Amino acid sequence: MGSIVLVVRLALADVRRHPSQVAMLVFAVTAATATLALGLSLSGTSQRLYEQTRAATAGPDVVALAGETGRAATSALAGLADAPGVTGHHGPYRIVYADLTTRDATASPVVVHGFAEKPGALNRPLVTSGKWVRPGGTVLERGFATALGVAVGDHVTIAGRPYPVVGIAVTAATSIYPWAAQIGPYGGASDYTGLAWMTRSDARTLASSHDLPVTMALDLKLRDPAATEAFRKAHRDPATRINFHSWQFKAEQDAVILRGAQPILVLGSWLLSFLAVTGVAALAAGRAVQQTRRAGLLKAVGATPGLIAAVLLTEYLAVALLADVLGLVIARLTVPVIASPTASRIGDVGGPSGPVIATTTVLAVAVAVLSALRPTLRALRTATVAALAETAHRPRHRPRLTALSALLPTAFLLGVRLTARRPGRMVLQACSTATTLIALTGLLSLSVQSSRGYGLNGSTALPNLRAENSGHLLIVVSALLIALAVVNILAFTWTTAMEARPSLAVARALGATPGQVSAGLSIAQLLPSLPGALIGVPLGSAVFSAFSPRNANLAPGSWMLLAALATLLVTVALTALPAHVAARRPVVPVLRADTA
Repeated sequence: MGSIVLVVRLALADVRRHPSQVAMLVFAVTAATATLALGLSLSGTSQRLYEQTRAATAGPDVVALAGETGRAATSALAGLADAPGVTGHHGPYRIVYADLTTRDATASPVVVHGFAEKPGALNRPLVTSGKWVRPGGTVLERGFATALGVAVGDHVTIAGRPYPVVGIAVTAATSIYPWAAQIGPYGGASDYTGLAWMTRSDARTLASSHDLPVTMALDLKLRDPAATEAFRKAHRDPATRINFHSWQFKAEQDAVILRGAQPILVLGSWLLSFLAVTGVAALAAGRAVQQTRRAGLLKAVGATPGLIAAVLLTEYLAVALLADVLGLVIARLTVPVIASPTASRIGDVGGPSGPVIATTTVLAVAVAVLSALRPTLRALRTATVAALAETAHRPRHRPRLTALSALLPTAFLLGVRLTARRPGRMVLQACSTATTLIALTGLLSLSVQSSRGYGLNGSTALPNLRAENSGHLLIVVSALLIALAVVNILAFTWTTAMEARPSLAVARALGATPGQVSAGLSIAQLLPSLPGALIGVPLGSAVFSAFSPRNANLAPGSWMLLAALATLLVTVALTALPAHVAARRPVVPVLRADTA
């Protein structure tokens, strides 16, 4: 217990002394684990919501749809109700194709189902607001009503005739909004469509008075709900064209609206994790001398290597696990909003599952360990006397580099030497810039996409919810990536300045001005950003193309070039302040400390 208490106390003391590094680690790990948990949790949410809605509304196992309304189609549907394996049915009932307009002139295609005023045992829509259908009124499907901005008591116009909205309901007999039509008029292709219910007589009058297209449907309950495919094959009739939509098909169709969301979140979480490792590792490297001296003090009082490693790693692990918990909480609160963007389903999607929690925890631990591993190993490998006496990391002497850089102006000379002395950090910073360009390329390409709206004739008065949902997620993930990249630039600059204090002080003593030193620090961050920008643009284009529909358009090349140039300019601007502060440090105290 004594060792555990010691480790905890030392870790807490270190956390209090370095709040900025702790805040960065919390932000980075929280963003990464939250996006990963969201991406992994979306798998299966549509299925769960459909199953809960199906249970609450007595959803059918199979819906049989006939594109015609003649005697042959009606007879074929009626025959299915008596087929072997069928234990219950609802219908046949009319599906009328019309146009709906709200008070604010928002127009949309709509299918009207003619239902009884008293719902039966099968396909019993659940009224979530208002009442069920009555003569002269209509009930709107909840996802459709939400998109229209219509509530109970409002009036809508269907095929030129006004109807009061008497209720809002959900059903599992159709797919979510906007795929309520299932089949188009006369059995053809269907368009984005909402759903409304009327009484049977009102639906019949609506169709006859306006000569609207009508199809017929029959809901079936099977003895074995899993045998939908076998039932469809057994009742395929070439003489009468009947489409069979199983409950499995509807659940799969529901998931289409989230098809673009999961890759964005999962890929974004890995990119955020990478940026977290690079940024926190840079800050940890800046504390390497301090950590080495701390390890030397612990060795001097008899601490074992295991205890020292526990002290140095506990801070990072504890903070990362705390951030993991915060990320999981954010994911739990956010999943219901992302998983059901159309409000067509009811139920609880639940929180992150056990495997998701385990995956995010492994991610958080990996970020913490990778960030602190190198400084910890260095501290453990340094002898006690050397650790207590060490004040700065001595760069290796490279004669060829020195001869070449001597021909450059002072600011470039300092920048090139600072960059060349840290090749590993140069690679990490180039990758960080490339990651930023991946996010910017995705945002620019998103801005040039054209998506067909859900309104009448593809009008964007009712936006494309699938594209809108994916676009919002891409914006949020990209904003997190850019914010973390900005923090990384500041961390790289400040760490480089702290590590290079002795050499920069020598340069100042030999005549370099504070402005030249400040410019040298900025150039040291700009040089690795150049290859990162060159790699990031084509890599971002490839990533966007891989996770987008085939007809997606990339942003113009000139836009991407401007984004790369803007990234480089922002990098210089962000490094200006920490470089300016570091360049204004007094020279004498630094040289005195280095020679003490």
